[in-house]
Amino acid sequence: MTDESSATDNSAPASDGRQRILLVTGMAGAGKTTALRVLEDLGWEAIDNFPIRLLDRMLGTDASEDGIRPPLAIGFDTRTRGFRPDKIIRRVKRLTGRDDISVATLFIDCNSAELERRYNETRRRHPQAQGRPVKAGIMAERELLEPLRRWADACIDTSEFTANDLQQEIRERFSDSAPAEMVVTVSSFGFARGMPPIADLVFDMRFLDNPHWVEELREQTGQDAPVAEHIRKDIAFVPAFERIQDLLLLLLPRYEAQGKSYVHIAFGCTGGRHRSVFTAEQIAESLHEAGFSPTVLHRNLASRAEDQIEGTQQS
Repeated sequence: MTDESSATDNSAPASDGRQRILLVTGMAGAGKTTALRVLEDLGWEAIDNFPIRLLDRMLGTDASEDGIRPPLAIGFDTRTRGFRPDKIIRRVKRLTGRDDISVATLFIDCNSAELERRYNETRRRHPQAQGRPVKAGIMAERELLEPLRRWADACIDTSEFTANDLQQEIRERFSDSAPAEMVVTVSSFGFARGMPPIADLVFDMRFLDNPHWVEELREQTGQDAPVAEHIRKDIAFVPAFERIQDLLLLLLPRYEAQGKSYVHIAFGCTGGRHRSVFTAEQIAESLHEAGFSPTVLHRNLASRAEDQIEGTQQS
């Protein structure tokens, strides 16, 4: 029932007059509080650390005197007294039978190693550790929450997310007001420094000759003319670029027709300084000429030129 990449229909805006209820839970330290804050900024009423046993009672009253019932986000976790995932699931299943509300559950997850790093970095106590190491607390909580994770309508894994990444993801999924036109982002990154956490289309440019191994180009980037000339000379660049360009010009209008508000196109090479940067710049220019207004981001442009990152030089 869980979808790692997109929210299900249950978490889409209710267009039939029903009040939207989003139950937000997940691993401690994964980003539940951040998600609730963004939802509040989007116009939701947000309540954190809510005793889930009182859910029926709260939903039995109108949210305002004029009868308007704004969307409601309710955060809960294992700190709640008498926390029992099986009872929560049964309670929510009963609520889904009501014709005045639309209920969905969002689970915020993160891998255990990253959670341990976050807790050690902030020196916070894990709620399930109870005097034990953080790792033990995380393992205990994951076991307790597993039924809810499997059952949730949508799951966001924040293992590779920054706080800004999570905020963007929540806005894209739960904002009622779509941008006036589709927002297109074109970015570059280095595979050796990790994949981008949020990208709709990823193109690997490592098949092109690597300027890093040309001594006079090593400290330059894909924004410099000598590097651009070097990449253009690769016999594979033009045919590959033209095919990618044609694919994007086919897909983007269709994404827009389907109501997609944001599209992130990412180009990767080994270090994220030469081939991916140049290609991203060229694609952005091409999309601009086609009538789009892409934003260009270069994640690793300022990173050091490092032989160990770039791998083995091709002969």
